[in-house]
Amino acid sequence: MQTAGREAQGRLKIGRPVATVDIGSNSVRLVVYEGLTRAPTPIYNEKVLCGLGRHVATTGRLDDDAVERALRALARFRVLCQTMNVSEVFVLATAAARDATNGPAFLAAAEETVGHPIELLSGAREAQLSALGVVSGFYDPDGIVGDMGGGSLELVDVQGARVGQGTTMPLGGLALQDLSGGSLKKAQRIVRASLERAPEYLEHLHGRTFYAVGGTWRALARLHQAAKDYPLHVMHGYVINPDDGLDFLHLVEEVDAKTLKDIESISEARRPLLAYGAIVLEEIIRLGAPKDIAISAHGVREGLLFDRLPEETRGHDPLISAAADLNLLRARSPGHGEEMWAWTSRFLEDLGLPETEGERRLRHAACLLADIGWRAHPDYRGEQSLNLIAYGAFSAVDHAGRAYLALSIFFRHEGLNPDKVGSRIKALAGARLIERARLLAALMRVAYPVSVGMEGVLPQAPLLARGSQVVLQLPRSMEALANERLVGRLKAVGKLLNMEPRIEIV
Repeated sequence: MQTAGREAQGRLKIGRPVATVDIGSNSVRLVVYEGLTRAPTPIYNEKVLCGLGRHVATTGRLDDDAVERALRALARFRVLCQTMNVSEVFVLATAAARDATNGPAFLAAAEETVGHPIELLSGAREAQLSALGVVSGFYDPDGIVGDMGGGSLELVDVQGARVGQGTTMPLGGLALQDLSGGSLKKAQRIVRASLERAPEYLEHLHGRTFYAVGGTWRALARLHQAAKDYPLHVMHGYVINPDDGLDFLHLVEEVDAKTLKDIESISEARRPLLAYGAIVLEEIIRLGAPKDIAISAHGVREGLLFDRLPEETRGHDPLISAAADLNLLRARSPGHGEEMWAWTSRFLEDLGLPETEGERRLRHAACLLADIGWRAHPDYRGEQSLNLIAYGAFSAVDHAGRAYLALSIFFRHEGLNPDKVGSRIKALAGARLIERARLLAALMRVAYPVSVGMEGVLPQAPLLARGSQVVLQLPRSMEALANERLVGRLKAVGKLLNMEPRIEIV
């Protein structure tokens, strides 16, 4: 079968891709997204560690070798964007180009090389975009966003969709390494003095979340996961307890980076900056007393895309949007997912089962994801769905929520026995979400033998809670569906709820 020239069926029909090029103090990165949507999916991601900000703090200039590496990277990115038929390329430059005396000359050469205008971000604009990145990637965020790059640290308050006025400080990893002359003790004094001059941000952090943005902090989080033997190797939404974090950060500052577990996963160019990132985060914890540290994979680039969305689209839930996209791409009948959401909602409301708003949105996402594994071999649909969901490119969901989503669809395929799945992912979900996942899976296991995943069936066959009975109503035209398999599935729901099952032909 010939495939040349055919349109890809695994892509959303939302127009041509869009791209961001981030010319940072440490790295120059290209990210190409499927389109400008509420939950944009990267289809290509490449970075080059150029070190543009190295020595800028002391010499005031961008290093000639770093400039040459950056221009080579931008030339490559231009060709890649042309190859992928990108519709728009947004190019940003941050602290290094902003602070260097030869920054204007570099930006002129960079614009000519990349073939697109470059927006040189002020510190305030960089802070705003970092915060918008967190708004785009977290569910109802509340705390202080800290974006640590190679040249600077931006701090900004965020509450829901409201973004405060940000500030910038010369506390990036490369800048600290330069200003301290490689002395960690001197770097610590520089950091403490700078942070103490911004008390309004740290005082407002007390008891709230610190959202850590930037490659150095993501690298530290990866090492923290390795030290804890953490089961879910996803950075976005990973949460660190401040007390545990202080012990780990102190260890990073004191030992040779080569001795840290999983250090091979961190590029050699970034390893020398780990200690400086640890110093900054340690001081923020000590002075700000946050309730937790949440690692964000979303920052300036995602904030820029979010800022360009229509206001109505910005208000959409990114988790539901991403689940709906995957449902559209992979389900047998995409409309069935929303019908499943309505069908289970009616039953749970009828049952009077308490459900938080957060649990409702997780159940909604799970219903949309319920059929994404149907192409797999039947013996592996549960396992493949679990992996696809647990490690999927979802935002606005914490790791407990990821575990719930993955377990719901695993149990839907493999049965309700919790012993069939490993203890580590169950530990992430917690007891309440495990039971919610089993109940939702039990309902799905009733729904699918009736609807076979096709749209338009479930509205005709409601599931009701009537006193001590759980009742599935089937119209006379579907009476033949009431076989032993369906009865057994309905009995499993009744067993979970301590109710009597009944099929009623109406």
